[in-house]
Amino acid sequence: MVEGAIRGRGQDRARGIRVPRSSAETREHVLGVAHELFYWHGIRATGVDRVAAAAGVAPTTLYRLFASKDDLIAAYIKRADRLYREWFDGAAAAGGTDPRDQILAVFDALGEQVQPQHCRGCPFLMALAEFADPAHPAHRAAVAMKAWVRDRFGQLTAALARDGRTARPGLLADQLALVMEGTYASAQALSADGPARHARTVAESLLGVS
Repeated sequence: MVEGAIRGRGQDRARGIRVPRSSAETREHVLGVAHELFYWHGIRATGVDRVAAAAGVAPTTLYRLFASKDDLIAAYIKRADRLYREWFDGAAAAGGTDPRDQILAVFDALGEQVQPQHCRGCPFLMALAEFADPAHPAHRAAVAMKAWVRDRFGQLTAALARDGRTARPGLLADQLALVMEGTYASAQALSADGPARHARTVAESLLGVS
């Protein structure tokens, strides 16, 4: 019944009929707008009123959905976390079943992701820079994401070790994580056409000597 109602609203909008968003839809809409503004313009530099105006909602509506800017920031980081995990896992899956190919597929996707039309930098590194206090929820969430990426590389290198293709899977995972972090930093400072363009080649070299 709920899915049918959502489809009905979507069909009405497609026909140009103005249909009020549900609370859940409004929340997701506002969060999507906040995501773009926080990512491209900075979290601290973007006020709640600007988010509300860009989303086309009243500030009172926004505060009904998010009790404070900190709540909105937390929701933004959580959304970015989910999207990044989906991106990483999707990129790895595109490499098929071989862990080496999966790793290289991640770096292929990374090369596309850091192009300037898509990327201002790593959202989690930027969150760490804006919220230096280790106790801040945004800081903790960003650290958790970075740990997850290292663990995912660890899972893939462990699979290589089981096949006898690397003797030091932990070291290899650390190296791959460093290449990824360096790619984001280099793309932000020197553009995707700078050293960042060699990320896949570096990863391939590490896989060949591990």
